[in-house]
Amino acid sequence: MQLFTRSRQLPDHAGSGADPDDGPAGTTDHPPAPVGTPESRGGTPDGPEPARPDPWRRRHPRAARGVTVGTTVLAGALLLGALLVPNRVERLSPEAFLRIPAEGILLATLLLALPPRPRRIAAAVSGVLLGLVTVLKIVDMGFHQVLARPFDLVLDWILLDDAAEFVRESFGRGGQVLAVIGVIVLFAALLVLMTLAAVRITDLMVRHRRTAARTTVVLGVVWITCVTLGVRITGVPLATRGTAQMLGNRVEQVRAGLEDARVFERQAAVDAFADTPPDRLFTGLRGKDVLFTFVESYGRVAIDDPAMAEPVDAVLKEGAASLEAAGFESRSGWLRSPVTGAGSWLAHSTFLSGLWIKNQQRYRSLTTSDRMTLTNYFRKTGDWRTVGIVPGVRRAWPEGRYFGLDHIYDSEHLGYRGPYFSWTPVPDQFTMEAFERLEHGRKDRQPIMAEIILASSHNPWSPNARMIDWDDLGDGSVFHGIKKEGTDPAEVWQDPERVRTEYRKSIEYSLRSLTGWMERYGDEDTVLVFLGDHQPVPTVTAGDTGKDVPITIVAGDEKVLDRVADWNWTDGLKPAPDAPRWGMDEFRDRFMTAYGPQGGEGGGG
Repeated sequence: MQLFTRSRQLPDHAGSGADPDDGPAGTTDHPPAPVGTPESRGGTPDGPEPARPDPWRRRHPRAARGVTVGTTVLAGALLLGALLVPNRVERLSPEAFLRIPAEGILLATLLLALPPRPRRIAAAVSGVLLGLVTVLKIVDMGFHQVLARPFDLVLDWILLDDAAEFVRESFGRGGQVLAVIGVIVLFAALLVLMTLAAVRITDLMVRHRRTAARTTVVLGVVWITCVTLGVRITGVPLATRGTAQMLGNRVEQVRAGLEDARVFERQAAVDAFADTPPDRLFTGLRGKDVLFTFVESYGRVAIDDPAMAEPVDAVLKEGAASLEAAGFESRSGWLRSPVTGAGSWLAHSTFLSGLWIKNQQRYRSLTTSDRMTLTNYFRKTGDWRTVGIVPGVRRAWPEGRYFGLDHIYDSEHLGYRGPYFSWTPVPDQFTMEAFERLEHGRKDRQPIMAEIILASSHNPWSPNARMIDWDDLGDGSVFHGIKKEGTDPAEVWQDPERVRTEYRKSIEYSLRSLTGWMERYGDEDTVLVFLGDHQPVPTVTAGDTGKDVPITIVAGDEKVLDRVADWNWTDGLKPAPDAPRWGMDEFRDRFMTAYGPQGGEGGGG
């Protein structure tokens, strides 16, 4: 009898004392174990004999018990947090963690029902999977903050490299290294800790099987009741299966991503201008210099948001008046971008190709195809020299050949000797002046079609450049002093309102750079088409999920604007709220129709 009594005592490290729901103190639901079995030696049927308590535990039993209980509580909180944490920052709230997750109930039921060996394997696998799900949710938070959408498990892996490069350009190599190390450590820690937590809680449930089973049943009944009655806490449903829904959406996302390649291939095969003879392309623009200019992150929010509308409106009105005084007219409308927050190259290729380039897979398919873009078609005529002014490009850009550009000027070939402004290698005013010096201002040249990508309004918008006298630009060294006057991005990004203010200032600078160049160097044979590529990040849009961007055509020859009269765009540089709104992929064909033989005066609809 004495031997039996000793064999039923639980070791100190078991993680729990006697449970009144489990029978008499110091006992479990299992019958007495025969002498000689693992149980009779203080072990359990699910594993080898536990290790003897270490000396510290014998000397400090209360502290040891506190550590054991605390560790168990933390393990449970970690697992519960993994199931309940949302994948969007704005949904993080105390109420989000006061819910009953269906996934937790089902997982507990499965673990209690399995035999010992499969249960141990299932617990470890469940921990790893919960760790991976938590990592995915954290990545989703970042993507929602920048791109206003979740991470795509099929198509977005390349963007992680771009994110690391952005950190390097904004905060230096040291900041990039620390960020990458931090991400790797967090990833590994989550996997390890989640696995250990799952194993620990599983062991606890097995030792108190009856209590665990009854608790699981009660929670299941409560969950079903809450769903049936629609019980909520401050608007948040008490019963949730959010993690399962998220994973289900990801499965559908993967399926759609794989199918999308086939859909895009069919769409890319259709081109209304593929068989048009070169001499019948752009007949309404012969002899003109045509500039397609993208203003980074110039979205509708810059015009519509009450906090930005007044100062941006003043810049647009000032620019329109100056251009009109110089003999130019302008018309403006709206385009809907395929992206928001980032992904400029997807918007650029959508605009130029006439196809909806919404992800990296489509971009790769496009740039390895023979699909003709606006730039390709200008080059096909033989009547324009096609050039690219891309100050944001700082390394090899093999896709540049696809766009049919005779020459590409990247950040290293614009003659700039000034400082970077965070991510921005070359200020917009200098970019436009370099275009004048390198191409537009040359004597005895043929007409130019230029793709110009302005970068000063690129995230993080701090520090900002400012306008100076065009004659003082020189090699850009003057911007060293201007950068010192600017703000520190690390400080600005601690306050969303300061971020919005700096964003607005960057848009004003980009617009002044463009209109200033047109006023100074444009003539009757200059046609400027400028547009935003996408809306800025959600920090700036303040929750607005719209993807509209402004687009404007400026010309000194009234016949150029007559051809788009039936587009019903707004006079001036600012589109009216109810101005026509097209998908960005529609512009190519509308533009080519308006300025082709079939366009005619007043045509091109």
